[in-house]
Amino acid sequence: MTPSSPSANALRATLGPDRLRRDVPLAPFTTFQLGGTADWYADVRSADELAAVTRTARTHDVPYFLLGTGANVIVGDHGYRGLVIHNRARALQVDPDTNRIWAESGAVVYPDLIERAVSAGLSGLEHYVGIPSTVGGALWQNLHFLSPPPDRARTVFWDEVVHSADILTEEGERKTVGADYFDFDYDYSILHDRDDVVLATTSQLEPGDPERMREIMDANLQWRAERHPPLDTEPSVGSIFKKIEGVGAGRLIDECGLKGARIGGAMITHRHANIFVNVDGARAADVCALIDLARDTVEQETGYRLETEIDFIGEFAPPTDAEPTFVPKDPDLVTAADRARAS
Repeated sequence: MTPSSPSANALRATLGPDRLRRDVPLAPFTTFQLGGTADWYADVRSADELAAVTRTARTHDVPYFLLGTGANVIVGDHGYRGLVIHNRARALQVDPDTNRIWAESGAVVYPDLIERAVSAGLSGLEHYVGIPSTVGGALWQNLHFLSPPPDRARTVFWDEVVHSADILTEEGERKTVGADYFDFDYDYSILHDRDDVVLATTSQLEPGDPERMREIMDANLQWRAERHPPLDTEPSVGSIFKKIEGVGAGRLIDECGLKGARIGGAMITHRHANIFVNVDGARAADVCALIDLARDTVEQETGYRLETEIDFIGEFAPPTDAEPTFVPKDPDLVTAADRARAS
């Protein structure tokens, strides 16, 4: 797509002349704070705009990627050859008669959606506090977290609150579907296998006690703070690898002694061995080298083959060709594992 091509002109006509931008760095839009530039970039501000831009891109065969909070993606160092559609459609509406909340798919789960629900005395969303995600991303991944303390007896999933969703199908039809359409599973929805775009969703909630909901929120935020590095000082993408047969990838990586392993500007954090952090201008190539290190070491020492649960977007340079160094744990850092051993 060139600046004067029919496809570029069609996108400008859809968005307005100043909304389609070229050569935009994507790192600032991701929680990992790394990666190259997008050839083309557009932010959309309503469900209607999202549908219109997606249709235009499809009609003109423009490769596109839909970006939310950038929390589950690694962008390649060579960037993305196509259009990045940044979903900032964030309208919210509460229906007190039905205990439902409608949200455009770019609405941020926390604080926007959860705070609106709790303030309205509606329960069901408070479990997902602190997880960086848009509403669309929550459906895509079937967002999940542990049930409330003290028991933490099970995992609660986003599909438990889904009433319906407005989507643009891969065939170009705009329609409303029920929760069954998404074929939800652990870390999965049908959106992994179909090029549908979620435009908005309606959550079915229940009346609840705001004080109890905020207790759950505080407990979950504390739980995450003990295990996840703070994104503002230690950018990350969350968990890198999936569980294997119920065995946590972090436990396997930890047992192999890889906490603190660093290649380039990327490091396996001492807080949680399944989380890598950008400690000093990391490149995607550094992260990919750490991924290879963890996967190969775990397979050699345990027989398990780790599988990533993140999306790799764009064009990647070869993994950094360097031996890892090992950064000692900060003596002032007390991890959840430390607390467990001390109890």
